[in-house]
Amino acid sequence: MERAELASGGDGTWLHDPRHRAYLVRDAARLLDFFDASAGPDGGFVMLDHAGQPMPGSVQELHATTRLVHSHALGHLAGRPDRAGIIDRGMDSLWRAHRDDRHGGYVWSLHGGAVADGTKLAYGHVFVLLAASSAKLAGHPDADRLLADISQVLDDRFWDARAGLFRDEFTRDWQVFSTYRGMNANMHGVEALLAAHEATGEGEYLRRAGGSLDFFISGQAAAHGWRIPEHYDANWRPDPTYEGNPMFRPAGTTPGHSFEMARLLLQYWDLAGRPDTEATEQARLLVDRALRDAWLPGGGLAYTLDASGGVARADRYWWPVTEAIGALAALIKLDPRPEDEDWYRRLWRFADAHLIDHDRGGWFPEPDGPAAGGQFAGKPDIYHALQADLFPLVPGLSRLSAALAQAKPMKS
Repeated sequence: MERAELASGGDGTWLHDPRHRAYLVRDAARLLDFFDASAGPDGGFVMLDHAGQPMPGSVQELHATTRLVHSHALGHLAGRPDRAGIIDRGMDSLWRAHRDDRHGGYVWSLHGGAVADGTKLAYGHVFVLLAASSAKLAGHPDADRLLADISQVLDDRFWDARAGLFRDEFTRDWQVFSTYRGMNANMHGVEALLAAHEATGEGEYLRRAGGSLDFFISGQAAAHGWRIPEHYDANWRPDPTYEGNPMFRPAGTTPGHSFEMARLLLQYWDLAGRPDTEATEQARLLVDRALRDAWLPGGGLAYTLDASGGVARADRYWWPVTEAIGALAALIKLDPRPEDEDWYRRLWRFADAHLIDHDRGGWFPEPDGPAAGGQFAGKPDIYHALQADLFPLVPGLSRLSAALAQAKPMKS
């Protein structure tokens, strides 16, 4: 396939460059086309290899189901029809397969329609809230029941009212088996709470998101050189010695999460009426620190850092690049500086040269395709890359879904 040009040759911001905007729309369309194949032959979803073929023996994890619903809902709102019925299939799978009729809540993974791992994780449950919110904004008839159910489960089981944060994990029947507390689940909790507020107008979602952001940014990041500790004990004290699952809970700090938190902070600040706070300065401090710490000499962003900001794991995954793009796009919209534009272009050039599969669609999880090997199998995700395409296309810092529905940039 002929390779599209990233942008025109002018000196203006790429966010307003018609050729760059066309590039973003084209990549978003190819992502959705590629992940349409996630619809399995017997209901539910399958993981896809680099060619877009089902991977044998793969399980259907809760975060993958929910992210497909969320992403195709965004595509629907942007004017691209859900030709494969991903939203309908995902909503059905969440309610009839992931949802635990016996114990309540949502199980982590399925295989062949049966429960493979019944663990109840906050990380997965907040993505159910995100999917329900996006489905509601897209007008899905089953969104309200899912939104009501997941909101109740999160409130009853995961919410630590004293701390104002989400606890992380339980057994299938809600027994406590660890004292671990984590930033990652709470960060995506903020994302989901903001989406739920945008979908419903309910102020409690916004209030809880703001409290979580205050703890991790005004509290933890400010006290740790604008790097956010990832891991905590039962009393919400940072645990710098913790090391868990290398994909979801690696040791050290994760600069990719600083980009996400910066963008979410600006989204919250915008939804809260742009109060006179330090939010905009804090967002820039997070982004600047993560870029300085993590950008590698050969391009790309290091996965993890040690306590002093040195590179701990130099693996160059796709998702920190996408999140940096989203954060830089937000800063350019709000308070553009020459260095923001320089970084935004550098990130897209790296993604275009090393991460985007121009032949088949989708993004490789690590640079330069399947030969790289590493942590991820196949193409595991549409969500990060699609949002990197869509965030720059809208003018505001919040209400992405509403802006896409109004502009319909993907309508053919």
